Amino acid sequence: MKWRVEILNRTVAEELDSLPTDMRAKLDHIIRLIEEFGLHRVREPYVRPLRDKLWEMRIRGRDGIARAIYVTAKDRRIVILHAFRKKSRKTPQETIRTAMSRMQELEQ
Repeated sequence: MKWRVEILNRTVAEELDSLPTDMRAKLDHIIRLIEEFGLHRVREPYVRPLRDKLWEMRIRGRDGIARAIYVTAKDRRIVILHAFRKKSRKTPQETIRTAMSRMQELEQ
């Protein structure tokens, strides 16, 4: 069974759409790697654990860096919960809270 990458809702889709074209292309590349080779084979620099059940897809582009926070779900699914352009070294706590809140929506 292959891995599938899904977007939680329209809000997250809009966050992804707001990324610059080159960053969106890099994200699409990471998603293809996961779907083709499986999550267990895709490691840094592409993905990295963030906190608790949250992981991040790491995206670098001409205008800086961005992250797509995701969680794994049943049936080999990855659900992207939040996407943002990163402006500081550490991931902001508000961003993590947003992803955690959205993860709870997924579990309902």
